[in-house]
Amino acid sequence: METRGTKFLFLGKAMVFLLSLALLFGGSVYAAGSPIVFGVPTALGSIEGRDGWMAIQMAVEEINAKGGVLVGGEKRPLEAYSIDTREHEPGIPVHDALTAVEKLILEKKPHAIVLGAFRSEILMASMDLISKYRLPYICSIAMTPAYQKKILQGYDKYKYCFRNCLNAIYLVKYLQGTMGFLSKEFGFNKAYLVVQDTLWAQATGKGLKAWYDKNNWEVGGFDAYPLGASDFSSSLIKVRAKKSQVIVPIFDMPQSGILLKQARAMKIPALLCGFISPVAPGDAWDVFEGEVDGMVNFLFEIGPIAVKAVPKSVEFNENFGKRWGEKARIQLSGHGPGPSYDAVYIMADAITRAGSLDPDAIVDALEKTDMNGVVGRIKFAKDHQVVYGLDPNEAALGCAFQWRKPGIRVPVFPELVGEDKIQLPPYMK
Repeated sequence: METRGTKFLFLGKAMVFLLSLALLFGGSVYAAGSPIVFGVPTALGSIEGRDGWMAIQMAVEEINAKGGVLVGGEKRPLEAYSIDTREHEPGIPVHDALTAVEKLILEKKPHAIVLGAFRSEILMASMDLISKYRLPYICSIAMTPAYQKKILQGYDKYKYCFRNCLNAIYLVKYLQGTMGFLSKEFGFNKAYLVVQDTLWAQATGKGLKAWYDKNNWEVGGFDAYPLGASDFSSSLIKVRAKKSQVIVPIFDMPQSGILLKQARAMKIPALLCGFISPVAPGDAWDVFEGEVDGMVNFLFEIGPIAVKAVPKSVEFNENFGKRWGEKARIQLSGHGPGPSYDAVYIMADAITRAGSLDPDAIVDALEKTDMNGVVGRIKFAKDHQVVYGLDPNEAALGCAFQWRKPGIRVPVFPELVGEDKIQLPPYMK
C-alpha cells in the first residue's frame, strides 16, 4: 500500500521507453503543459478503496498514454495523489479523516478530487471542506442519500459535489426487484434484516423494510451491528425461530463474512440475499471454501463482473487483469472500482469541454455529462447523483449474481444482463 502523501506519476514500462525515445530525438511524449492534479483521499486499507485507487491509476495511465487532457487547445498530463483517511477502521474519528483530506488539498493543491470518502459520515462532514476550497469532487464509494439532499438544499455552496457510484436508494430498488422475484417464484414472504450500523446500510435496510411492509412480507427482525462486530449468532438464532426464508445482510466491513460462515455452521435454512463485501470478489468461493454456494450478492456497479451488454465493462475487467495481474482482477471488490475508473474520464471530459480548470466551469460541464462508461450510461441528475436503472443503454447499472458450483458468479438481475434465474441452494430444498 502506498504511503500517505506519496506522489504518483504513472508511467508504465512502455511509456518510459517512449519517453526515452522522445528525449533522445528532442521530442516529447507528453504535452509540455503543467500537470492537472487529481486528489484521491480515501480508505486505502479497505478493499473498495484499494481497488478504486488501482482503477484510478489505470485510467490516468491510459489518458496520459494518449497525450493527456486537452485544456484550451493544450494537452496536459494527469497526476494523481492518494492519501489514506483510514475511515474504514473502527474508532477512527471523523476529524482525523477530514484532517487527512485537508492535508492532501494543502500539500498537493489538486484541481479536482475523485473517489473520495469511503464512509457516508465522512462524506457528509467533508462537504464544507470541498466548498471551502471550491474543488470539483466525484464520490465513488459513500452511499447516503443525504448527500444529494444537502446539495439540492444548498446548491450554491455544495454544487462542487457529485457522485457516480450507486446510492442506498438505488440499492433498495435493486433489492426490491430481487425480492419481488423471490415472492413470485418461490412464494417467499418472510425476511430478516441484518445491517451494519452506518448511515448507508441503515438507510438501505429502512427502505427495504418499507417495501416489505407495503407488500405484506413479515419482517422477523432488523438488527444493526457496529463496525468491527464479529459475532452474528444472536440474529441467526432469531432467524431460525421466526422461520424467515430470506436473510438480508447489508455490510461492507471485512468482518461481515463471519455472518455467512456462522449461518452455514448453524445450518440456517434461509437464502442469503443482500451485500456482504468479502463475498463479492471472484475469489470468495475459495476464501470461504464453497460456503458461499447459493448466496445472492450484489455488485453495486458492474465492471468487477464483465457484462456483455456493456462493452466497456468487459474491456475494463480484462485490462485490470493485464495491468495488475489475474489475482487482482478476480479479487476486485463489488463496489467502487468501476465508478472510480469512470470518475477520472468523467472529470477529464468535463475539463476538456469546460476549456479551463476554473472550478465553476468544470461544475457546469459535469452537469451536462452524457457518456458511456464502465458502469453503463453516465448522466447526472439535478441532485448530482448518476442515474442508475435496469437498462445500461439508458442508465448506469448495478448487478446481482448468485454463487454456483464449481465457484462461478452467475448474473441474475437485472433481466437485461442476467444469465439465469435465481435457484434455491440445496440446503433449502
